[in-house]
Amino acid sequence: MRILIDTNLFIPIEKPSPEFDASIADLVRLAGEFHHQLILHPASIEDLKRDGNQERRTLNLAKVAKYALLDRPPEPTAEDLTKLGLVDSNDNARVDNRILFALYRDAANILVTEDVGIHKKAARIGLAARVHYAQQIVESIHRLHDRASVALPNIEEVPLYTIDPAIPFFDSLRAGYAPFDKWFKDSAQGGRKAWIHRIDNGQLGAICIYKEEEDEVITDSGDRLSGRTLKLCTFKVGKTVRGKKIGELLLKAAFRYASDNGLGHIYLTMKSEQTYLKDLVEDFGYYRVGQFKGDDVYVKDHPKAPPRSPLGALDYHVQYFPHFRANGVGKFIVPIQPQFHEVLFPDHPTARAHWLPCARIRTSNISGQAIS
Repeated sequence: MRILIDTNLFIPIEKPSPEFDASIADLVRLAGEFHHQLILHPASIEDLKRDGNQERRTLNLAKVAKYALLDRPPEPTAEDLTKLGLVDSNDNARVDNRILFALYRDAANILVTEDVGIHKKAARIGLAARVHYAQQIVESIHRLHDRASVALPNIEEVPLYTIDPAIPFFDSLRAGYAPFDKWFKDSAQGGRKAWIHRIDNGQLGAICIYKEEEDEVITDSGDRLSGRTLKLCTFKVGKTVRGKKIGELLLKAAFRYASDNGLGHIYLTMKSEQTYLKDLVEDFGYYRVGQFKGDDVYVKDHPKAPPRSPLGALDYHVQYFPHFRANGVGKFIVPIQPQFHEVLFPDHPTARAHWLPCARIRTSNISGQAIS
């Protein structure tokens, strides 16, 4: 997002005082963290040049070099100003009008200013929704980027850079994917996260590395998932924890994340020989949609609202979890012997059971690995 900042924000950003508005600091921090561009209009430099304090003027003009300037901003004609009801009554009004006209002509996404007069002008020309106070845009950026974390017993959500890719756990992935080390390094540097399971000695036992995508093409034939999507980039359950339903627990983490953050699909890719992983994801409603660079692509629909479907209750729940049908479905209490409780409910190994996504039950130990 391109964020145009007015002169009255530039000055406190560059020379904060004890009365410095914390929301302005938050704006600078969030813009950097989430790769939004803060831009100055060249007309703002005119404001700075009119400062009668030479020392302050020289210092502020030097600090302008840290910012991107709007390239060749549109200049309103007299007809444009009349049409919009803007009047160049003085130097300040002229600068304000040029900044607003640039926004009007879509040179930036939004304008941030604390100037009440500019807000009033923006409302008159239909730009009120795109002109914000600093606190407003900080709240908007939070809403845009805030993500609910997943908290499950036996599963940790960790930054990828906290994991050593040189450990033997990754040897099979490295053998099957030559650029693994570079991919892992690039992913860690990009801030990617993973859900992991540790065995009793603290060593890595299972991992699912994930990322969000939007309107992504997922097959060689051009199939696209519309909207925001969760991709399970790497999925591996080690031999030491196979048969303990850790693979299912990692999928539950993905379902929880997608539900809490409003993602419409989950997908992953795998080699055709990874039959255990294929069986696992199919049991939880994933279906094959094609191939991408030689790997099979499996998608799980994760609609926000319960979809209409002729499927029976079990098939509906498997396909569209977390949605399910309750009417006309029998409910049963199934006693679980204590020695089997932790195996069946690894996400809640105390005396109180917790939900798992519904799946068709298989008797084989299901596990596997994938990377993409």
